[in-house]
Amino acid sequence: MMDFDPYQILIIASVWVIPIVLAVTLHEAAHGWVASKLGDDTALRMGRVTFNPIKHIDLFGTILMPAGLLLLSGGQFMFGFAKPVPVNFFRLRHPRRDMILVAAAGPGANILIATVSALLLHVAQYLPDAMVLWTAQNLVNAMQVNIILAVFNLMPLPPLDGGRIAVGLLPQPFSGMLARLERAGFTILIFLLFILPWIGDKIGLDLNVLRVLVLVPAQAVMDIIVTVTGIR
Repeated sequence: MMDFDPYQILIIASVWVIPIVLAVTLHEAAHGWVASKLGDDTALRMGRVTFNPIKHIDLFGTILMPAGLLLLSGGQFMFGFAKPVPVNFFRLRHPRRDMILVAAAGPGANILIATVSALLLHVAQYLPDAMVLWTAQNLVNAMQVNIILAVFNLMPLPPLDGGRIAVGLLPQPFSGMLARLERAGFTILIFLLFILPWIGDKIGLDLNVLRVLVLVPAQAVMDIIVTVTGIR
């Protein structure tokens, strides 16, 4: 029987927990910070423009759902979400344009974190030997987590950031039609994430559309970042 090593379990967990918490925290804080610069200080007044992860944690979406999916999938799959930052789009100085900028701020922050993480890999090798592997694993995982989070959120489906961007870019009546999907957006995501692949598994077809919509473009973004930063 394999010995249970709490220290080793903690080390393995930390190289995923730290990147995920930072990715979600900075994603949401970026929304609020950009909104505050464009006229809406709602998030700022509520204390959501902060690096404190506790302010952004949703009990179900950030803790219970990811932990449950990890257990049910044997550690192979995780999905979750943070508490959305409140934005009053009517208080923005240029609501249609600024809505796009506020929505893009979250994925933009994630791409920035991924790029900085890649650059820091050049520095990690100069750390004390005991810290090199742990730091490098955190940085590599930070790249993966932030790129996937950015690409996933850029899907053009409200309430995802990509949906808000599409609503701001599309002309009427298409923008209004897409905006009305927001009420059903979470249900559609659950269908795409879980139900459609389950149906495909039962009938012997690969219906995991998110592999094409998220993982393929995420890999392309990863390739660009590692090339530009010179870590390949």
